[in-house]
Amino acid sequence: MLGCVKLPRILMTNTAATNELDSFYPVRPECQADIPKTRFKIKPGKTLSARRWDAAFSKDGHLDIAKVLRRIHRGGVHPSIKGAVWEFLLGCFDVDSTFEERNGIRRQRREQYGVWKDECQRMVPLIGTGKFVTAAIITEDGRPVEEEISCNLQEIDIVGSRDGGNPSGLDKKVTEWKLTLHQIGLDVVRTDRALVFYENEDNQAKLWDILAVYAWIDGEVGYMQGMNDICSPIIILLENEADAFWCFDHAMRRLRENFRCTTGTIGVQSQLSTLSQIIKTVDPKLHQHLEDLDGGEYLFAFRMLMVLFRREFSFVDSLYLWEMMWAMEYNPNMFLSYESGSASTGGVGSNGNDKHLKRYGKFERKNVKSGSNDQQLALPVFLVASVLEAKNKRILKEAKGLDDVVNILGDVTGNLDAKKACNEALKLHRKYLSKIKN
Repeated sequence: MLGCVKLPRILMTNTAATNELDSFYPVRPECQADIPKTRFKIKPGKTLSARRWDAAFSKDGHLDIAKVLRRIHRGGVHPSIKGAVWEFLLGCFDVDSTFEERNGIRRQRREQYGVWKDECQRMVPLIGTGKFVTAAIITEDGRPVEEEISCNLQEIDIVGSRDGGNPSGLDKKVTEWKLTLHQIGLDVVRTDRALVFYENEDNQAKLWDILAVYAWIDGEVGYMQGMNDICSPIIILLENEADAFWCFDHAMRRLRENFRCTTGTIGVQSQLSTLSQIIKTVDPKLHQHLEDLDGGEYLFAFRMLMVLFRREFSFVDSLYLWEMMWAMEYNPNMFLSYESGSASTGGVGSNGNDKHLKRYGKFERKNVKSGSNDQQLALPVFLVASVLEAKNKRILKEAKGLDDVVNILGDVTGNLDAKKACNEALKLHRKYLSKIKN
């Protein structure tokens, strides 16, 4: 893990805490002036530390998730343990499992990832070599591109042996998958370019490999731009490639509907529709103004929802925002529902007592108490709504067109406080539930 060291148990000044953050996610010197100022600070006594994390486990490995969620709500997660904590927040492991059970699951997953990666490598031998492509390797009709693709390819046969070099043998799935590989490569070289981590081509190739394998196994959604922004932090936090893949896979189980495409629509548009309904309910005047500007579909918020504010926050603050959101949305049934293939994690049935509800995040707890099972009422939607509410006066006064709305919202880039934004989203969530109930 990049810079994975335990904190000395002493109080730190803000400057020392900031310097420590820089050591975990170092920025290239020439890019430092362009990076938004990080608002997240490591706060002893509030931030979940390695010591507190270790103490949250019982002797055999059961995790006191309620204690962990409370600490995350107060001050986020220390960089040295983010990867391990995220695996639980995203439902990779059951909090009621033991150390031994989780080790067994991890071994099985690493083996499965190896099988999938080998399958991909047989079709495109470049996978797993520490290299990647940024140019098309086949044409739209599945024929190999004849000219030399890149000096990185050297003498590797990119067509692969599965089809014996015969393009007519490529089935539709293989063709579509191979057509995405160069787009993945183009996105990889643009991903978090300011970070020293991606100066290493092996790390770029690791990102390409994971996205390529994911695109192969999830043929229904495949790959779309934006997935690289979701995957990148996970690769930095989890050193083992297979572990990073499975953590990304679980993140995508929450987000994949954002990337699902049909003719004329993208999945995130359903969340935009929900956003429209929320603003219409809690702030009819603002909604009507946006309608009058021909912005009632809320497409100006598309990017915020698509990649969870990655472009609106600094790298460090986006990580902080994600873990805050995932902690607030946490549902202890998540692991079991993912393992069974069920999409829903809502509801507690007869276990909906106060003690059991402490194992839920603040946002999900409210949904359970209200009996809401609407999967579209996700915290990110309320987060966007809270940003709009914060800019309410400016939008009503200054926005004469959609370009003005975009410019006003653009001012939040690098200026959002993750904890404050999440708390405002919770308030808006309560207000919305109250209004629709009445």
